Amino acid sequence: MSKYLIIGNSAGGIGAAEAIREVDKVGAITIVSDEPYPAYSRPLISEYLCGERNLEGMLYRPSDMYSRNHIETHLGKKVTKLHLESKQVELETGEKLNWEKLLLATGGTPIVPAMEGMGKRGIFTFTALDDAKAIEKLKGQARRVVVIGGGLIGMSVTEALVKLGLEVSVVELVDRVLSAILDEPASRLVEAALKSAGVKLFTGKTVKKILGRGSNEEVVGGVELSDGQKLDCDLVIVAIGVSPRTQLAKDTAIKLNRGIVVDNYMSTNSPGVYACGDVAEAYDYIYGAYRLTPIWPNAYMGGRVAGYNMAGKVTEYQGGTNANSLKYFGLPIVTAGMVNLPSKDGYEIISSADGNIYKKIVIKDDRIMGIVFMGDIQRSGVIFGLMREGVKVTSFKDNLLSENFGISCFPDEMRKNKLQRQGGK
Repeated sequence: MSKYLIIGNSAGGIGAAEAIREVDKVGAITIVSDEPYPAYSRPLISEYLCGERNLEGMLYRPSDMYSRNHIETHLGKKVTKLHLESKQVELETGEKLNWEKLLLATGGTPIVPAMEGMGKRGIFTFTALDDAKAIEKLKGQARRVVVIGGGLIGMSVTEALVKLGLEVSVVELVDRVLSAILDEPASRLVEAALKSAGVKLFTGKTVKKILGRGSNEEVVGGVELSDGQKLDCDLVIVAIGVSPRTQLAKDTAIKLNRGIVVDNYMSTNSPGVYACGDVAEAYDYIYGAYRLTPIWPNAYMGGRVAGYNMAGKVTEYQGGTNANSLKYFGLPIVTAGMVNLPSKDGYEIISSADGNIYKKIVIKDDRIMGIVFMGDIQRSGVIFGLMREGVKVTSFKDNLLSENFGISCFPDEMRKNKLQRQGGK
C-alpha cells in the first residue's frame, strides 16, 4: 500500500512529490514511469541530440532526490490498468500497486497522422529521451532529414539537426511556423532565421506518403507531399505535437473532455484522484476557462498544488496560461497568453517592429491578454508579470513598449505596493 501513488516522473509528478514531502514527512510515496531514467527536462532533449548535454546535464533534480525523500520508484514500467473501486493499478510486469491518493501525471502522446508508408526504418517522433537516442544511432548514416511539423517540437529538433550539419526540410500543414504561439509577423521572422540557416520550408502542405529507398522499401528514402512534390531524405521525424495521454482514465468514472477534467485543486471527479500537466485541463487565467496548456512550468505548478491537496494542505491553483521563452537560431522569443485573436473586436494591439526586433502586446478591458517579444526580450518579464497579476494598465499603457519601461513607470500607489511586496520577500 502506498499512501501516495504518482503515475508520471516528469515535471508534474516531481512537483507533487516535493509538495507532499513538505507536508507529510513519512507517508509512503511511489512514482511509476514507463521511462527508465531519473526525472529529466524534456525541453533539453534537442541539446542531447546535438551533443550539447548528456543525461546528467538534463536531470531535473539530482538523481538522489528519490532516496533523500524516501520515494519508491518503479522506473521503466508501464501502468496498464487502473481500478478505481479497489484503488489499485496493474503494471505490465504483472505487479499490482495499491494507493490511498493517486496522481495521474501521464503527460502526452506524440501525434502521428495516418500516412502511407509508415513502419519503415528511419521514422521517429521527438518527445522523449529515447527518441533522441534512437535518432542519434542513425545520424551518422543520414544527410537529409524531413521534419513533419513546424511547431515547438519541430523547431527544437530542426535546430539540433542543423547543428549536426544535416540538411533539413520542414513540412507544416498551415501557412507558417509556430502558428499556435506566434502571430504572422513573428512567424515570418522565425522563418527568415530558418532559411538563413539553410532550412527548407514547405508550408501549407502535408506528407501524403513516406517513400522507400531504392530497392529497399523497408528503409526511408523520401516523402511525397500533398501537392505531389517529392523530397529525398534519410530520416523522417514526426514532430506535430502531443495529445493528452488519457488511456488509463478511459473506461473509468474519471471525467474526460479533451484531457482529464480537474477543478482548482487539481482534483478529478473521482475522490482521491488528481491530475496535472499535459494530461489535465486546468484553469487558464487569460481565457477564463479550463484548457490544455501543455508547458513545463504549468505542469510543475499544477503538480505542486495536487501534492499539497493530496497531503491535506488545501491549496488552490491560481491558473496558468500558454507561456514560452525560447531561442531558435539565435533569435530569442518570449510569448504568452492570447496572441492570435479570433477577432479584433474589443481588443487593442500595441506593437513595434524594427528589423529582427518585434514586440506586440494585446490588451482587453485595460488588462494585458497576450505578449510577443522577439529579438529584444529585456522587459518581457515585467510585462508578463502585469499580465499574470491582471493589472489594469490604463494610465501607463502608452509606455509599455518604451525602452525605459519599468516599475518607475507605474502609478505612485502601484509602485509603492510593488516595492513593499518586493521588500517583504
